[in-house]
Amino acid sequence: MPILTLTTDIGQRDFIVGAIKGQFLQLMPSLNIADITHYLSQTNLPLAAYTCDNAFKFYPPGTYHLVLVNVFESSFDYFLIARYNQQYIICADNGLITMIMAQKPDEVIRVPISPNANMLAITGDLAAAIYKLEEYGTLSAAGALTSEMVEKYPLRPTVGPDWIEGQILFIDNFENVVINITQKDFEEHGKGRRFKIMFKRNETIEKISNNYAGVPEHEKMAWFNSAGYLEIALRNGNMAGLFGLQGYNEHMQQSGVSNGNKWFYQTIRIFFE
Repeated sequence: MPILTLTTDIGQRDFIVGAIKGQFLQLMPSLNIADITHYLSQTNLPLAAYTCDNAFKFYPPGTYHLVLVNVFESSFDYFLIARYNQQYIICADNGLITMIMAQKPDEVIRVPISPNANMLAITGDLAAAIYKLEEYGTLSAAGALTSEMVEKYPLRPTVGPDWIEGQILFIDNFENVVINITQKDFEEHGKGRRFKIMFKRNETIEKISNNYAGVPEHEKMAWFNSAGYLEIALRNGNMAGLFGLQGYNEHMQQSGVSNGNKWFYQTIRIFFE
């Protein structure tokens, strides 16, 4: 049975997500629908890409991934469907496809959308397109092949001979802080050297733990999470709130940004010795 995942910035306080599922199930009653999240930020595409990339890889070949994030950033009359790793990613032409894949897809189509459509009109058109794709098994059955699209790519850390600097991608419900430095980045640039993870102005962490139990209660810690990204936390505490850390914002790229009398920091630097 085919699988469809839903990833959106819509939230779940009204009927929209339920209505979208109903549209797909009317056409494909045997469809299995899985929710990734409905609480992404409309403006933080790096967070959306991080979430999608690290969830999609666990689904089987043939899965359809519908991503509805920042859909109405600009006017449009089509959506994109791209084939990637034997799966399909469906989203607006806003750069998110290339951010998720970290490359331009080899196979992608434009699916016509009704002009000035609302969300349910859009998803109705997409449900019909995915039904055709599932029935005929080829992308061209659902739209016109194209090589033109908006291209944006994942945030990469900045590196020097003895340091690497990353941006805060995500702050979870416990105010743990995820940074766009992977374990591979850390090991390639660190080369086994001693290190100091520095944030705010003079806060440091000098050890990588295996999990949250690796430090005493209320102590700062760092570890590589299940997605392989560096995460800093305060065991049983609120790291982001206590130390003035906030998620990356493309409009505020300084390492320290003042908001009244409070400073917020969006970058983390690791120094190697």
